[in-house]
Amino acid sequence: MSELDLNLLYVLVALDDCRSVSDAAVKLRRSQPAVSAALGKLRSFFDDPLFVRIGNSMQPTPRGRSVVGSARVILGRIGADIIATPVFDPATLTGPISLAMSDVGEIVFLPKLLKDLRRLAPQASINAVSLPAAQIADGLESGTVDLAMGYFPDLKKNNFFQQVLFTDGFIGLLRADHPLSTKKLNLKQFLQLEHVVVRAESRSQEVIEGYLKRKRIQRRVVLTTPHFGSAPVIVAQSDLMVTVPEPLAHYFSAASPQVRVVGLPFPSPRIPLRQIWHRKFHHDPRNRWLRTRTAELFQAPTREGL
Repeated sequence: MSELDLNLLYVLVALDDCRSVSDAAVKLRRSQPAVSAALGKLRSFFDDPLFVRIGNSMQPTPRGRSVVGSARVILGRIGADIIATPVFDPATLTGPISLAMSDVGEIVFLPKLLKDLRRLAPQASINAVSLPAAQIADGLESGTVDLAMGYFPDLKKNNFFQQVLFTDGFIGLLRADHPLSTKKLNLKQFLQLEHVVVRAESRSQEVIEGYLKRKRIQRRVVLTTPHFGSAPVIVAQSDLMVTVPEPLAHYFSAASPQVRVVGLPFPSPRIPLRQIWHRKFHHDPRNRWLRTRTAELFQAPTREGL
């Protein structure tokens, strides 16, 4: 079989359809001598004329009729199983959709995404995971993680595609009845306050920390915590301030009347929030559908993905 060029089978089927070497050549967009040469190779391989001229047409021999029938089946399978673009139906999707997110990412992305995926893929489950960057990279490559969503500055290798969904800034949180009743702090007030600093695995806080260092703004830090979730609870019971990403601050203030947002005394640095996937799955219909849904839900119309 290694000696049989599958392209010759297309010639065989065209000859059966057209019953003419010249017409088969037109159909295949090849020259007549090329089709004649292909027929010669087929005759040699099968040790049979395959087609013989009767009157003005080429008629198949019994062996030719048998081979043509098999060739149609083989070429049909190639067209359907190999060449044709797979059709993906999310309604039939089962098993988990795995998304690497930070705790911030879960609050920002997960509620809206969960509602959308439950509607379109009701048989699928959603698995949100929090992993170190190296494990996220391995998961994206192996397919155990479908997308990473959020701020992941370590995922910069050529093996990954990235699409910016939107950018966010930072804002402060104070307890609702804090003595400072202003809606926006001036720099003197910001420096006089005592601060909670979150150093979470998501690394989004590195953006504000780096900004303050470059501007030589040194806060009075009295508490450092690895968790965003505890920060508003602590702020609600103290005079401390915490600076967090805007969507997180608005979520906490909406969820609890004990805290309120307060503006920063300087232009906030911006965090690009992205969805990231491995190039192995760039053309995968399932992954492409998931990325498309995510972009439609979260990408700002004026933002341009990478």
